[in-house]
Amino acid sequence: MTQSVPTSELARYRRHFHAHPELSLQERDTATFIERELRDAGFSELRSGIGTTGILATLTGAKPGPVTLLRADMDGLPVTELNEVEYRSVNPGVMHACGHDGHMAILLSAARELIRRRDEVGGQIVFCFQPGEEGYAGNKLMIDDGAMENPHVDRTFALHLYTGLDAGKIGVRDHAFFPSSDRFEIELIGKGGHGAMPQGAVDPIVAGAHLVTLLQTIASREIAPQAPVVVTVGSLHSGTTFNVIPERAALQGTVRAFDDAVRRSVPERMERMVAGLCAAMRLEYRFEYHWGYPPTVNNAACNDVVRRVGRELFGSDRVVDPHDVVMWSEDMAFMQQERPGTYFIVGARGAWTGMEPHHSARFDIDESALGVGYQMMLNLALS
Repeated sequence: MTQSVPTSELARYRRHFHAHPELSLQERDTATFIERELRDAGFSELRSGIGTTGILATLTGAKPGPVTLLRADMDGLPVTELNEVEYRSVNPGVMHACGHDGHMAILLSAARELIRRRDEVGGQIVFCFQPGEEGYAGNKLMIDDGAMENPHVDRTFALHLYTGLDAGKIGVRDHAFFPSSDRFEIELIGKGGHGAMPQGAVDPIVAGAHLVTLLQTIASREIAPQAPVVVTVGSLHSGTTFNVIPERAALQGTVRAFDDAVRRSVPERMERMVAGLCAAMRLEYRFEYHWGYPPTVNNAACNDVVRRVGRELFGSDRVVDPHDVVMWSEDMAFMQQERPGTYFIVGARGAWTGMEPHHSARFDIDESALGVGYQMMLNLALS
């Protein structure tokens, strides 16, 4: 089953994308480059501008089969790169710090190979180059623009390069692999006063400090331990100087959950705590909850295809199954709510990359991972 891997092409594409990152929903030059490469390869069924800057390329095979969508995300991050490499970002303040450059290189190379091997393809393959994954729900924008129709997609596959796993391995997990990601904003409204005379004020800072601790009891005392949930206050701002009690305090944070019922229950639990605390401490409040990405839930049958292809290509010892849950969120969850699909990870940690986390200004990958991802996408399309 193993095919020769176009390592020079993969590296060339990846390094081009890495050097020319663009922010979410602004990936115009990236999209233009991808479209040109696809047309040069012989693709004529192309749709551009899907979900702002997304591209869909359809390949109709010579044999019957399902319609399979393969997806890569295109956007970079507002990060100033600190790597001293020849392919360092040339766009100030923007960096591919999450592996999306590699995802595009993998899918573009696979598409160019598959159109040459059209006679081996069963059904239709939709190559989906998606904008705005980094918090802008570009996946949903593409769905709203008809990405799952014409042709009607039957199943989806997506991968993510991951420096938490050794290069040469793939990670698979049934059910929810990545959690949801939602955001909340809380404003506590008290009464300002002199820091030396607190009895004449209603202190939102003290209330905010209590609230940060109180919210942690959602995970520790309200949700069953086997249903993990994370409630994090990432921002607490109040006051302007040392001897003044301010009138307001503003908190922002994120909620992550793997179970959708648990996820849906969190806003009520949070607001109940906010309301009770404010009643006890004589404050008013404003509470806003913003729904983000749902949990990314893998379909068992699609996962079985990934397992089989991975084992045939690389051997069972290089398929980590089940892989531990990964705590980032992923907007591919929207397509996987619409159709059976699976999201798996491809190890990108080499001896020299260490453990630089995703979104770090020094993030990089072992480029041998590109060949693994390429072979997986190629053979998932042919399976």
